[in-house]
Amino acid sequence: MNPTPLAAEPAEASAPAVVPAPAQAAAPQSARSLLKQLQHQFPAFRNCLPLAIGIDKQLLARMPELDRKTMRSALGIHTGSLRYLRVMEKATQRFDLDGNAGDEVTETHRAHAKEVLQQRFKKEAERKKAERDAAQAEEADRLRQEKLQQLASKFSRNG
Repeated sequence: MNPTPLAAEPAEASAPAVVPAPAQAAAPQSARSLLKQLQHQFPAFRNCLPLAIGIDKQLLARMPELDRKTMRSALGIHTGSLRYLRVMEKATQRFDLDGNAGDEVTETHRAHAKEVLQQRFKKEAERKKAERDAAQAEEADRLRQEKLQQLASKFSRNG
């Protein structure tokens, strides 16, 4: 890991290369920005491969400066994404940070991914149905108001 950042530093001016390190230590990194960094740095994240059990320990071993809470949030975002869950639903192998095959994905984990996907799709379908029902009710109300206006104007002229 360290050779890559060092290789990038000489290309930049030497004074600005020194400044970001303390700035990163002072300002906590967001989970989303950490996830982008992990996707850039590691094939397992970039290719959305099923992650090895204990991937958090691998990350901490390679990046000891990581904030555990932020790392867990980033892992939660990644493993909760539709893309990852779809991969897990059909996966047979887990992978380490470098994309090397590891343990098998158990049927329990595949079933869990499938269940989470089904729940999400069901929830989304219910939300869309509720939106459609609300739009239909709104349209019916608008038409009812229009008819009432027409009736009111019709009878006010005759009176």
